[in-house]
Amino acid sequence: MEIQWYPGHMTKAMRQMSEDIKLIDLLIELVDARIPVSGRNPDLEKLGQGKARLILLNKSDLADAGENERWLRFYKEQGMQAVLLNSQKGNGISEIKEAVAAACKEKTERDQKRGIKNRPVRAMVVGIPNVGKSTFINSFAKKAVTKTGNRPGVTKGKQWIRLNPALELLDTPGVLWPKFEDRMAGLHLAMIGTINDEILQTEELACECIDLLKAQYPGRIRDRYETAEEAEAYPLLESIAQRLGCLKKGGALDTERAARLLIDDLRSGRLGRITIEKVKYAG
Repeated sequence: MEIQWYPGHMTKAMRQMSEDIKLIDLLIELVDARIPVSGRNPDLEKLGQGKARLILLNKSDLADAGENERWLRFYKEQGMQAVLLNSQKGNGISEIKEAVAAACKEKTERDQKRGIKNRPVRAMVVGIPNVGKSTFINSFAKKAVTKTGNRPGVTKGKQWIRLNPALELLDTPGVLWPKFEDRMAGLHLAMIGTINDEILQTEELACECIDLLKAQYPGRIRDRYETAEEAEAYPLLESIAQRLGCLKKGGALDTERAARLLIDDLRSGRLGRITIEKVKYAG
């Protein structure tokens, strides 16, 4: 299954961000902790060249705890500040102020040498769709200052938010890039809910999820659905449909419905904490 999704509003958003980047000191990039490679837009990487960087590994509660720590070490070795975050519950929020200060240390020292004091850090918050940027900002601000939603594309335009005298944030829409050169990148983005579900072939995506789970987290499917894992992906999807009582009129198996349930179980954490892309994937 080949997946491509790049709505027109993303082109406009990237153009605006390219204009706004000259106004900011720091790029705060939210990355889904389950896909730290495919979840980073290469166009944002280019956009942020020469700027201080802070990586927030959001939804870390849904990712493998051991892999979270390995990714933190990976970013540290790359000379980048990184924080594990669960923006819905506020976990990791208290660490961000210190991480911002560390990321902007050189900028602050330059300001002081020039006699500039108390100028707020201006940060642009970026990331792919549905990664939780607005939820993070609301949690950080301790009030609802941006619109949120559990689907891609809720934030449509830019929005400046002054959090305190020392920090201003520019919220931006979630953006992908025009073409996924790596087929697996599109699949991984679809698995976690970044791609609009309406364009996906649900049963095929569920079969890809089954293959991934069998390879990386053996036993999870068996434990969740009380079914053997030895079968190929589609027969296993049929077994899951049987176990979940997904039936059409006349008693035929409703594998489409079973596929949606399995994908939702993966996304929500009901299949356990899963990191789709291990650190070795970055190499």
